[in-house]
Amino acid sequence: MGLRFLWIVLLSTFLQITNHAQERAPKLRIGLIADPQYADKDSKGSRFYRNSLLKLDTATQVINEERADLTVVLGDLVDAGIKDLIPVKQRLALLKSPVYNIMGNHDFVDVKDGNQLYRELAMSAPYYTVQKDNWIFILLNTNELSEYATKVGSPEHTEWQKMNEGLKMAKRENAQPWSGGIGNRQLQWMEKQIRNAQEKSKDVIIFTHHPLYPENGLEALNNREILSIIEKYGNVRAVISGHHHEGNFGIYKGVPIITLEGMIETADKNSYGILDLSPGKMELKGYGRMTSRTFNF
Repeated sequence: MGLRFLWIVLLSTFLQITNHAQERAPKLRIGLIADPQYADKDSKGSRFYRNSLLKLDTATQVINEERADLTVVLGDLVDAGIKDLIPVKQRLALLKSPVYNIMGNHDFVDVKDGNQLYRELAMSAPYYTVQKDNWIFILLNTNELSEYATKVGSPEHTEWQKMNEGLKMAKRENAQPWSGGIGNRQLQWMEKQIRNAQEKSKDVIIFTHHPLYPENGLEALNNREILSIIEKYGNVRAVISGHHHEGNFGIYKGVPIITLEGMIETADKNSYGILDLSPGKMELKGYGRMTSRTFNF
């Protein structure tokens, strides 16, 4: 009886340790980088353009050490256009797992054709999804309707003008030259991705360059339309954005809306993160200026 009891205790202890380890082990790990905004030019104010390369070196090293399954870069890779993109691409190429980009407003400086940007960064499309395990990641293009990324006379430019004029009449603070939004086709596409994911019991995270919430003048032009779709579904676990270098946070209808601190800011303090996704839990571990957060769902 004594030996049998000891065996049961040992087996029970082993199972508890195993279960505890499984609970603690992240199912999926994502590297996060926002707004490196590198440029080969002198610093201005709190933006230290050349320092971003050293910061990217550190970020890629840590993301590799943490064995991230993938990395998402949330736009503004460069400050003054595609001419400065090569050294940024060289740093990102050091990552051992796939890298997924979205574009920011600064990436379009002196770019006549947005398709050139997408080809440079091997993006499958201006907006797209990434599927991994039980997760669907939706990467939106909030530059689609903007002054800086559309050609005068194009349908997108005309739609941007109409939207921007309406926002000015409503005295919205986000009617700015650096602001962008998404068109009706992309809105419909986004809703279809969320709905299909819900039907398959999959969780969703939406990534954008321009934030959606809280409103402070830096949000996407039609952030309210985007949010009105998100709130219809129960499987969007977070929205993660860049653009606002100070960072921001809010809860909208139960959905965490996270704006990541920008890497470009300050001479020596870095900003990047590791997002661990487990069943029913998200943990963002921030490095440098990036804020750490934990959410259960």
